[in-house]
Amino acid sequence: MKPLRIPTLIALLLFLSVSIRAEVLSPREWKVDGVTREALVHVPSEAKNKAAPLPVVFAFHGHGGSMQNAARMFSIHTRWTNAIVVYMQGLNTPGRLSDPEGKKPGWQKEIGDQEDRDLKFFDTVLTSLKKDYAVDEKRLFATGHSNGGSFSYVLWAARGEKFAAFAPSAAAAGKSLALLKPKPLMHLAAENDPLVKFEWQSTTITGVKKLNQCQSGKPWKDEPGCTLYESKQGAPVITFIHQNQHGFPPRGADLIVKFFQSIP
Repeated sequence: MKPLRIPTLIALLLFLSVSIRAEVLSPREWKVDGVTREALVHVPSEAKNKAAPLPVVFAFHGHGGSMQNAARMFSIHTRWTNAIVVYMQGLNTPGRLSDPEGKKPGWQKEIGDQEDRDLKFFDTVLTSLKKDYAVDEKRLFATGHSNGGSFSYVLWAARGEKFAAFAPSAAAAGKSLALLKPKPLMHLAAENDPLVKFEWQSTTITGVKKLNQCQSGKPWKDEPGCTLYESKQGAPVITFIHQNQHGFPPRGADLIVKFFQSIP
């Protein structure tokens, strides 16, 4: 038998790596107001151990994305293997900045939009997870990119008491900002974002810093581009400012996991 050439071997290893990652994500379905909703879920083998409940991370794709796209982009389950991770699938939704006819999947923009279908989806999934697994209700986290990041702020406004922290990317809180209560935040933003303007994101960050009674900024954990604003409310704000335009930054997922794991 001839030995495999290096390019062939690399391709085989990549295929096996993707296959292994796919196996740790299970497709799940729930009925919400008669509509079938979907998510990819990573459940660690120890998830039924009531003596050691696990954290849960909810991750939301951007407008026009998918749960598969979110799983590849965030890949939280490969970075935090003992956390339950849920990559949720949106429904076709009119976009604020694109797709006004709503031909692509996304998330509700504020409380009351789309009859709160996505908030109901979250409620249904969380209830299901708590029934099936040992969930640490003090360590629930949410992240999302673009429209998914905006929906993280909607979750904060509507269900903030259930969460320990949030980490939106390339997003603005909009009307949700006025409804937030102090919580730890990591916000990922690009100064050159052509879609969700940095000015809009800065308004959100400034509003949360004021809400959380934050102090002056200082470097965070020797991570380039990251600034920590400590909080008198015990709700720090961390910003990661990058130059990846509207794209999710390559270091983003590692920083988000590091942030979530730092929350007491």
